[in-house]
Amino acid sequence: MVEAAKMTNEAETSTAEREGKYLTFSLAEEEYGIGILKVKEIIGVMPITTVPRTPSFIKGVINLRGKVIPVVDLRLKFGMEETDYTERTCIIVVEIRGQTNQILMGVVVDSVSEVLNFKENDIEETPRFGVRLETDHILGIAKANQGIKILLDIDNILNKDGMVETEKIS
Repeated sequence: MVEAAKMTNEAETSTAEREGKYLTFSLAEEEYGIGILKVKEIIGVMPITTVPRTPSFIKGVINLRGKVIPVVDLRLKFGMEETDYTERTCIIVVEIRGQTNQILMGVVVDSVSEVLNFKENDIEETPRFGVRLETDHILGIAKANQGIKILLDIDNILNKDGMVETEKIS
């Protein structure tokens, strides 16, 4: 009984920690959210320099006011169909946690929607789908305006599979 109470308490704490403001955006007609504290800026699509021998979801790098920032297409990272960029396509510049420091990265999304504030009771745990699926990149599912928003753990998404290398080779 103590174990069950402990597990319930941990779940409540993690839900409470997820409440706050999220920048919402769309990908393939689904709505997602990233914690607003991770977002540094939103820019329109600009020329992206491709980098040879990188996975297809890494579009390349951009020069943003003198800083070279890697850019990932979230559609491709999530295994969705590639689409042409439009005037609504944006790059969200996020600051993610690396092994030893913070790293700026850009993520391409179909369009940015709005900033929403989610309370603890708006956020549900990630559902179990009955099959073994990787859902560790999802913080939770938020209920908003008759729909849902999938809240993403952008650190986990961009750090997965060693995609972000933060250790400098001397």
